[in-house]
Amino acid sequence: MERRNFLRGAVIGTSAAVFGGTLMRGAAYAAPAQNGTSPYGGLLAANANGIMLPAGFTSRVIARSSQTVPGTSYTWHNAPDGGACFADGTGWIYVSNSEVTPGGAGSISFNSSGAITGARRILSNTRNNCAGGATPWGTWLSCEEVSLGFVYETDPKGVNAAVRRDAMGKFKHEAAAADPVRKVIYLTEDESNGCFYRFIPSTWGNLSSGTLQVLKAGTGTSGSFTWANVPDRDGSPTVTRDQVSGAKRFNGGEGCHYASDTVWFTTKGDNRVWQLNLLNSTYELAYDDSLVTNGTAPLTGVDNVTGSSSGDLFVAEDGGNMEICIITPDDIVAPFLRITGQSSSEICGPAFSPDGKRLYFSSQRGTSGSSSGGITYEVTGPFRTTA
Repeated sequence: MERRNFLRGAVIGTSAAVFGGTLMRGAAYAAPAQNGTSPYGGLLAANANGIMLPAGFTSRVIARSSQTVPGTSYTWHNAPDGGACFADGTGWIYVSNSEVTPGGAGSISFNSSGAITGARRILSNTRNNCAGGATPWGTWLSCEEVSLGFVYETDPKGVNAAVRRDAMGKFKHEAAAADPVRKVIYLTEDESNGCFYRFIPSTWGNLSSGTLQVLKAGTGTSGSFTWANVPDRDGSPTVTRDQVSGAKRFNGGEGCHYASDTVWFTTKGDNRVWQLNLLNSTYELAYDDSLVTNGTAPLTGVDNVTGSSSGDLFVAEDGGNMEICIITPDDIVAPFLRITGQSSSEICGPAFSPDGKRLYFSSQRGTSGSSSGGITYEVTGPFRTTA
């Protein structure tokens, strides 16, 4: 049984491109992903940028914290974190958060050949902007990873002023993922006893008002789930996660991604990737490092997550051995790349360009181990379009 309805698309510019996919057949649950051979083969020796890549792939540095982005006058922000790509005419824009206080977000523009054409600040004077998510209407949701933090809706081009979206709740926000089918935004919470939420806007495309709900389920790693309204999204005097009896707890919510009636999110406290099957309202584990039975688990410190049009999931490590690992539609997990010489850092913000040929990501603290030493990379190569 091909269990997973893995990612078949990514949010690109003002639309969500979904490339179809195989839906879960039957009601049985299968074991989480297991160690195996990557479809891209093994990793070669580290290149000049200190990155180990499969054959046929190359890398370049596109920005460094505290330094101007090449060809622009914009100084790249410290501690680059969550990110996403947006179509921009024949080119695209890569957005990146800044996980310091004051934090915010910045973006870099590229033309159709991948040359940098501009960079700018798109959000300022916020706190520890960690991850976030793209919307189908072309905005970036930047999330504050602090107690009673907010979500800010920003313009990747920096033309329109950022707007704080109070209706999406006050808690330790991490990531967001838009579901254009159900017209909701999913939200993770970075607490050791955090919850998983969805926000239902009163009008799709306008996040100024709506209903915040929390996922309810049993204590197991698989089963059915329901949603319940959060009575007080301001989280005061009772924190948001403690307001609904039966809300399911997750150990440190991190990255979140949606496609093809499925949403995946990661929990760093137990090195898991969770999968919600939205057509039948069930959940299960897509990956758990403690359940890898054939050798050493390749993926630890699970963090940000994205996907490609082939249905492959790409999961970045916070620590571990500084890898981005791939989880394939046939439940194989393997390293896709590894950054060497940066053991005091973490990998953040993986995102594909609209054409799927370039992968962007950051090493938050680079070789120095300091937030001012962040490095943002681009990897180019023969990314597969079908699995």
